[in-house]
Amino acid sequence: MELKSQEMRKLAPELDPLRIGTGWKREDLSKPQIFIESTYGDSHPGSGHLNILVEEVRKGVAQAGGFGARYYVTDICDGESQGTDGINFSLASREMIANMIEIQGNATVSDAGVYLASCDKGMPGNLMGLARVNIPSVVVPGGTMNAGPEMLTLEQLGMYSAKYQRGEIDEEKLDWAKCNACPSCGACSFIGTASTMQIMAEALGLALPGSALMPATSPDLLAYAREAGKQAVKLAYMENMKPSDIVTMESFENAMHAAISGSTNCLLHIPALAHEFGIEITGDTFDRLHRGAHYLLDVRPAGRWPAETFYYAGGVPAIMEEIKEHLHLDVMTVTGKTLGENLEDLKKNGFYERCEKWLAQFNERYNTNITRKDIIRPYDEAIGTEGSIAVLKGNLAPEGAVIKHTACPKEMFKAVLRARPFDSEEECLDAVLHHKVQKGDAVFIRYEGPKGSGMPEMFYTSEAISSDKELGKSIALITDGRFSGASTGPVIGHCSPEAVDGGPIALVEEGDLIEIDVEARKLNIIGIHGVKMTEEEVQEVLKQRRLAWKPKERKYKKGVLRLFSELAASPMKGAYLEYDK
Repeated sequence: MELKSQEMRKLAPELDPLRIGTGWKREDLSKPQIFIESTYGDSHPGSGHLNILVEEVRKGVAQAGGFGARYYVTDICDGESQGTDGINFSLASREMIANMIEIQGNATVSDAGVYLASCDKGMPGNLMGLARVNIPSVVVPGGTMNAGPEMLTLEQLGMYSAKYQRGEIDEEKLDWAKCNACPSCGACSFIGTASTMQIMAEALGLALPGSALMPATSPDLLAYAREAGKQAVKLAYMENMKPSDIVTMESFENAMHAAISGSTNCLLHIPALAHEFGIEITGDTFDRLHRGAHYLLDVRPAGRWPAETFYYAGGVPAIMEEIKEHLHLDVMTVTGKTLGENLEDLKKNGFYERCEKWLAQFNERYNTNITRKDIIRPYDEAIGTEGSIAVLKGNLAPEGAVIKHTACPKEMFKAVLRARPFDSEEECLDAVLHHKVQKGDAVFIRYEGPKGSGMPEMFYTSEAISSDKELGKSIALITDGRFSGASTGPVIGHCSPEAVDGGPIALVEEGDLIEIDVEARKLNIIGIHGVKMTEEEVQEVLKQRRLAWKPKERKYKKGVLRLFSELAASPMKGAYLEYDK
């Protein structure tokens, strides 16, 4: 078979001299051309080390007889922009990363690709771009950072900050936490969005078996990067190995989000990625897959251990072994083998023995004695048996809203609360920190959806609530915005339709009665101004409020957030750019 890159050389006579000017040698021009895309940059720890892995990929490509060309679209850091208007650009950046990869990958044809990313928008943006370019490709997840002293991890910093603002700790203790929470490169060391999406890449069959969420400083990750380069060259010569051949509805059902108590932000990223492949995944899909699912991973924020222990316990393959009877083992993967074949190979090639070695070193470092079963529970000893996420619906969220019930106090699984609406996070956070919010309140933050302000995270408000011993078990936070993958507590996000579109969340008034019922999957307005009413009476009041409601002036009038606010789909659809409405 003639490689596409060689066909391109015949069509574009300028291609060879331009590549020679860039650094290709003459003999490189006829080799399989491998598109190496990464989010490398000095933007944050999750991307700062990726060029080391890029060079290892290039070595693997060269060893297999190909030539690797480096392309970059760096990503921003939600953590660095948290609490500022910078966070409003976060979700939109996913779309821009995918757009640039689509441009780079299609402007000059390559024969196969390798994609390297670690974090919240970089990984889903790369996966979406990979789908659009649609050449045989391997994903290299960038790994996780090490835990700090006392097993400190970054998601605990919001708790330290809230305690400092309430006067519970001094500035010295806060500074200690700041200086020790990120001791190395890699994604933040908990099962937040970054870690979840690395795991999703492997579970979908797009990354090499066992490669997701390894410690970013591990020599094993360098070896995986080289192997990915070699595999990309092999894929260049193989038929029916494009991402569109590999990723199917069965692949998404294998993505085991429930077993790891994955980030709620996956309900934005997985539907958006599926959309790129022409597959529809909705909140109802997630809810179906989570009902009755065994939740096995005892890693923060919902569990006890930092994320580096995930690899030490056997990573994605170990989870898959536990839930094997629920998986589609015949799906194809980037190895050229099925998922079932990959799992069998790992039992024979020393993978689990290497993991055990690293776990022993972790125990020595922290003077602990944890076993693999302490990190990834056996199926019959699950932490929970109802997954980790529920999609609630009702007259407050006709299209749905999302709660991570494994991180929610049981006291809030069924409650009737008084509405306290705020039209921005800043107002709400001030009220929470200064005790203007009382037990029994349903705190609303609205006009923070994709079209409202870019759908930022309500991280500091959720941390202020969950770290408050009284409020954390007696109030709820409801928003059309989203939460960090590290968020815990009684928080409900993605409320759809969003306020800027006139969704019911925009019509809530002070004192309305809000019903939350997680087990029944309900989120309803059941009373007006403190008086309980029938559904018909509530709907009549909402009808009158809707007639009086006036849309807010557009927050962004130019630039990328203007584009995003005009084209973003609803939160429950994935907030991708929706051109045909």
